[in-house]
Amino acid sequence: MSANHSNKRLSDIPFSVLDLSPIIAGGTPAESFRNTLDLAQHVEKWGYNRYWLAEHHNMPFIASSATSVVIAHVASGTSTIRVGSGGIMLPNHSPLVIAEQFGTLESLFPGRIDLGLGRAPGTDQRTTFALRRDIRSGGQDFPDQLAELRAYFDPSLASGPRHVRAIPGEGLTIPIWLLGSSGFSAQLAGQLGLPFAYASHFSPTNTVPAMELYRRAFQPSKVLEKPYAMVGVNVIAADTDEEAERLGTTLQQQFLNLIRGHEAPLQPPVDSMDGLWSEHEKQALQNQLGSSIFGSPETVKEKLQAFLDATQADEIMVVGHVFDHQARLRSYEIVADIIKS
Repeated sequence: MSANHSNKRLSDIPFSVLDLSPIIAGGTPAESFRNTLDLAQHVEKWGYNRYWLAEHHNMPFIASSATSVVIAHVASGTSTIRVGSGGIMLPNHSPLVIAEQFGTLESLFPGRIDLGLGRAPGTDQRTTFALRRDIRSGGQDFPDQLAELRAYFDPSLASGPRHVRAIPGEGLTIPIWLLGSSGFSAQLAGQLGLPFAYASHFSPTNTVPAMELYRRAFQPSKVLEKPYAMVGVNVIAADTDEEAERLGTTLQQQFLNLIRGHEAPLQPPVDSMDGLWSEHEKQALQNQLGSSIFGSPETVKEKLQAFLDATQADEIMVVGHVFDHQARLRSYEIVADIIKS
């Protein structure tokens, strides 16, 4: 990375939140949505910039499958924080429906809605078929879908005559972000001059190359004059390193269950993962969760600064899968205090 950026400090950039409305063991989606709104109201007060929700399907630990509906729930219970999708998996939907949904959201909550888009299905193949009815659309037509979606908001981008209009939607300015965990969306976001968000929280090894590719490919647009990249990272903060490591075992168990194809609600933390994973599974998890930061305020501050130095992110999106809601709130509060200090 170029040395002239290396003095970027945590207090220089915005911090945001990615929430999947986690369903905990013994809990219900109704409780998840109450906790999601409570977290959003707290982080708004603590100065976070945006609050994004992610689309996943057929996953017993994620309640945010109807992402646009949950965005409306959060936006109606908050007043200043930006609320959006991190992301909507565009190949699962007709671009017209997404334009209408987000046109509705932007009309209800003007100037506060973000539309982050991904091209993965956010689920397994059978569920993909249940959503799409046609498996042939495997994400390769994502650039065409994106162009169609953008033209519903801004008809000047349409390649030919338009017979179908998105109402509400047409004429509204809703920031569109491309999300990715590979080079594809990084390059496309750069070429189109759109903001880019990288999923380092589950795909850490490609983070820096994807950021460099995005910046190299960037073409100024009417949306952005220069590249703007946000990076998602798992952060679990507690009063001591030991407590944070213990809280982090919930996330480790969740990924272990994913690796094994055994999906379950979020599990309570354990004192040690030894005996729960094999050496091979431990290694696989370290590859997937390699950028995760668990620790006390001092540890988190040091590691977050190192992460910022490495990525040169313009914004950091904190992902905090914590079993206990009060401990989750505390984790985000500690991060907010670190940024201000």
